[in-house]
Parts: sequence; structure tokens; C-alpha cells
Amino acid sequence: MHLVSRRLVAVLLASLVAVPASARLSAQAPAPAPAPTTGILTTLTVKTDAQRADIMKVMPNEVRDTVKLYLDGKIQQWYARSDGRGVVFILNCATVAEAKALMDGLPLAKANLVTFDYIALGPLTPLRMLITEPANAPKDRDCRA
Repeated sequence: MHLVSRRLVAVLLASLVAVPASARLSAQAPAPAPAPTTGILTTLTVKTDAQRADIMKVMPNEVRDTVKLYLDGKIQQWYARSDGRGVVFILNCATVAEAKALMDGLPLAKANLVTFDYIALGPLTPLRMLITEPANAPKDRDCRA
């Protein structure tokens, strides 16, 4: 019996290797639609050649305009970078282009003292596995006798 189970395992492994990965993937359920963008993670980094005096001249207007964005609901969260090189925003924007337009309007950006990086954010789609019933799951049965 032990020899039979070893042979069975060997045959199964060989069949997995023999079937191309693309064939195995096509047999699976289709991929879900991509998640919508619900926010944009934006990092503002002070340029290495920016002079502190130039930054300080712009900061009163930068702070005022940033607070306006927050009060208008455009900035959901904001943090100072621990390295002291800038800030991180989570923006309530549906596209990177929309986030870029907001950030390009800030005084530090207009003065060409900072750079930005943008990452689109969305729901953690693998969580769908927690709410989707497997294809072979038994259907709910009526428990009435």
C-alpha cells in the first residue's frame, strides 16, 4: 500500500509539471475586476538642492493652502516623514492625475522646491475570498422537516 501511495504522488506531481501553467490558470475562475481607486498615497520630498531659506519663505502659504485642502476634504490623512525630508498625504482622489493637479497647485511645488510620488490605492481585493462561496460549496438547505 505504501508503494501505491508513493506512485500516486509521483503521478500527480508529474501531471502538474507536464501541464503548462497557462493551462492551469485558464481552468481557474476568471480574475475579478480590478478594484476602484479610492485614494492616492502621495509623498512630498524636499529637493536635495533646495535652500532652507527658500523653503521658509514659502511655508506660510504652503501650510495655509494645505489646511484648505484638508478642510475641503481633499486630504484624508497627512503625516510628517520621519527622515525630515517632507510629508506623506493620503488624498481623496479617484485618479493620480487629480492628485497631481492638487499637489502642483501648492506653493512649494510652484516654487520647484519639492518632488512628488503617487500611488493609487484601492480596497484589498483578496478579502473577497472571505465573502465568496467556493464553487463546490453546498447550497443552503431548508432545515424544515
